[in-house]
Amino acid sequence: MIKPELLMPAGNIEKLKYAIKYGADAVYLGVVDFSLRAMRKGELITLDNLKNAIETARIMGAKSYLTLNIFAFNNDIKLLESSMDKIVDSKPDALIISDVGIMRLAKKYMPNTDIHVSTQANILNYEAVRFWQDMGATRAILARELPIKDVAEIKQKVPDMELECFIHGAQCVSFSGRCLLSDYMTNGERKANSGNCSQPCRWSYKLVEETRPGQYYEIEENEKGTHILSTKDLCLVRYLKEMIEAGIDSFKVEGRTKSLYYVSAVAKTYREAIDSVFNNPNANMEPYYEELLKVGNRGYTTGFYLGEGYPKDGYSYDISKGLAGADFLCEFLGKRYKYDSSINEFIENNEGNYYKIKTKNKFNKHEDIEIITPAEKFTTQVTEIINTKGENLELANTNDELFVTLTKAPLDYEYALARTVGIK
Repeated sequence: MIKPELLMPAGNIEKLKYAIKYGADAVYLGVVDFSLRAMRKGELITLDNLKNAIETARIMGAKSYLTLNIFAFNNDIKLLESSMDKIVDSKPDALIISDVGIMRLAKKYMPNTDIHVSTQANILNYEAVRFWQDMGATRAILARELPIKDVAEIKQKVPDMELECFIHGAQCVSFSGRCLLSDYMTNGERKANSGNCSQPCRWSYKLVEETRPGQYYEIEENEKGTHILSTKDLCLVRYLKEMIEAGIDSFKVEGRTKSLYYVSAVAKTYREAIDSVFNNPNANMEPYYEELLKVGNRGYTTGFYLGEGYPKDGYSYDISKGLAGADFLCEFLGKRYKYDSSINEFIENNEGNYYKIKTKNKFNKHEDIEIITPAEKFTTQVTEIINTKGENLELANTNDELFVTLTKAPLDYEYALARTVGIK
């Protein structure tokens, strides 16, 4: 058996670094014009800093795959061709492509770069894999509609082609993400397959009868609500053994628009779970499943992977937005400080016991919190909260930069994160 790659999303440069530190072997990233995710927060990855992002990943020991997976119109092709010099110069390890026109450009300008065929290509069988292999692709990212047994058969039939499968994250209700709902519901302003999906599958719907305008009726699948298109999130951590045995080369996590905490916590969990099951095929996966309950989710499902069709309980009727079992409290800003009372200032000092943080949710002095780092997870208590003016506080408010002391501090504080203890 080969040990599969853990492939994590890199929505911006900060998330790229955290994904790799928390265990990713590779990251996938995109620039706005040619990717299926339009990013809005953080240090966005653009054509101008793409090379730096990829070099950063390489220095940290990870591969980078550039997503060029839009369905391209003529104007997109022209724009891409005018951008190819920067893409070539950035030297990604592979290009993720669904459009054959973009593939033709990639082979023209980057003939020695690996090509991964996107899940948008709806690859469901071994003949389709052979077709893309004949076209020069080195990896097929299989459709999420495939059961594990079919994946195993594809690997058996085409053993020299890399296979990538999604193992975790949000799912489209459409077939492998080829959706027109967003285009239609926003009058063409938010095109799903051009990176700007408005996620109408998460909206709550009512029914109107045309002879009774203004009279709305609930559409009820059951007593919980009307999110009739909203699927639960995929989670296959309990089935890693079967997926490794099927010969999958890369395990992919969805989530370029997810939070820094989400990317870090999910990467850490799957890194540890993959290592555990690879070393011991009968390892207990339940602790890892419980860890994944602490990050945002709409409830979890195994999707089509068990081969029984899509499960009836695989839809999230009651919620449309992912809810986390633990609240993300703060991000450590990577330095230690001492407080100099003579000048009423915090001074950077590697021996200091104060840690500068950026809060994400409120927490109290003397509250128990859980720290996670790439190598650690433990519960500690907040003993002091001090603002930048040197004032002692009882409460850390959202989006403040503060200094804290803890009963036990993280060793790898540069990449430490804190959350509430347990699962809500």
